[in-house]
Amino acid sequence: MASKKAAQENLKLSPVLDLNEASVLHGKLMELRGRDLKIDASQVERLGVQCVQVIVAAARAWQDDKKAFIVEKASDAFDKTLQLIGIDPNQLTAKET
Repeated sequence: MASKKAAQENLKLSPVLDLNEASVLHGKLMELRGRDLKIDASQVERLGVQCVQVIVAAARAWQDDKKAFIVEKASDAFDKTLQLIGIDPNQLTAKET
């Protein structure tokens, strides 16, 4: 019998990811837990440390769950914020194992 593979989910990040958005982002991610996830960060204009913490924690959770977690199309603001706080963008990618 062939195994069924869960469909990949997509999540487009908001342009402003600040303290107010951190709990909203956490809720969205928890709704998607257990499924492969592709995150579109192309529209991010402002990224706060609290949301970075939520995203890093989610990437680790997805890795523990052995599910794909990919951040793609990162905006310059997204990449620069990660660089400024010392986060390697590769930490935000978990592949299925």
